[in-house]
Amino acid sequence: MRLSIVTHNVIKGDGQGRVNYEIAQEAIRRGHHVILLASQVAPELQQNEQVNWVAISVKQWPTELLRNLIFAFISANWLHKHRSQVDLIKINGAITHASGDVNAVHFVHSSWLNFSSSKAQSNSAKTRQSRRIFYNFYQWLYTVLNARWEKKAFRRARVVVAVSSRVAEDLQAIGVAPEKIRVIVNGVDLQEFSPGNNQRSQWGLPAGVPLALFAGDIRISRKNLDTVLKALVYVPDLHLAVAGITEGSPYLQLAQSLGLDERVHFLGLRRDVPELMKAVDFFVFPSRYEPFGLVVIEAMASGLPVITASSTGAADLLTPESGIVLADSDDVEALAQALSLLASDRTLRQQMGQVARTIAEQHSWTNMAQRYIDLFEELHQ
Repeated sequence: MRLSIVTHNVIKGDGQGRVNYEIAQEAIRRGHHVILLASQVAPELQQNEQVNWVAISVKQWPTELLRNLIFAFISANWLHKHRSQVDLIKINGAITHASGDVNAVHFVHSSWLNFSSSKAQSNSAKTRQSRRIFYNFYQWLYTVLNARWEKKAFRRARVVVAVSSRVAEDLQAIGVAPEKIRVIVNGVDLQEFSPGNNQRSQWGLPAGVPLALFAGDIRISRKNLDTVLKALVYVPDLHLAVAGITEGSPYLQLAQSLGLDERVHFLGLRRDVPELMKAVDFFVFPSRYEPFGLVVIEAMASGLPVITASSTGAADLLTPESGIVLADSDDVEALAQALSLLASDRTLRQQMGQVARTIAEQHSWTNMAQRYIDLFEELHQ
């Protein structure tokens, strides 16, 4: 089979890029030829004789919206000219103007627009924050256009893959037929993310105290660090490490205004999250909207209990024995209770962490990639 994968990146250090990297590797293992329409490809794939890389460079353009538009146009033009050379096309969302046989959905822009609007109306503070993010003209235009384009892309696909049951529900809500949807959850590197006991001093973190970790983009409201900080006020013995770019983030000031300077440790963008996870007691990530959330399954693979919310797709993987799933991502009281429970009970943390690791072991990258290639081979028959 000649498989074409259309994606911006095919590399390990990127969410969707890692998914497509693993799919490409599994296709190669099964003897298929892979055509990558991408801006960036891992060196080992570039050097493989079964891989043809069609490089699409867009980094010289000034905005993400413009870069995506140009990528979509160039990739579609190539596919139209060479369609006879390709047996099956796998795409993500509205990444190209060409039709894809399989569309893997990692984010549903229509659902996030609707979700954020309803949340904004329910709370004035969040309204201000949401407007800061969404009603900025560029952000609004980017999201609305993607919502329109992706609906068209989903209609034209033979199969639409959802990365969680949450995404499957979102797809049905915008008109994708249930029988057209397959759920294939993302995987995790079980060697890179594994249980351990690293010394906290290398990050300047305190020893001998319960320590939670939050990791994500803290420049936006969607990841919901504000609710975590507000809940932390009610758990005085707990410290919080925060991994994420601090420039442009409003949460350093919020932590200070809440009197949390001594207990919240902003670490900036980290490239050593797997090692950092070996130094903390549990992971907290009650995102307001997260189609999957790789960081959740990475924490589970690291043997950490997880506190998240039902609005996070990876919550599907958690059981009451491995973590806590909040019904409402913005429920400060419920989150404070969950934080307090894990902060005060080391035995419970250890038990939950062991179960979390066991669950994660069922979701390796290889297992995920095999399911994709099984689907491709089924469609190619």
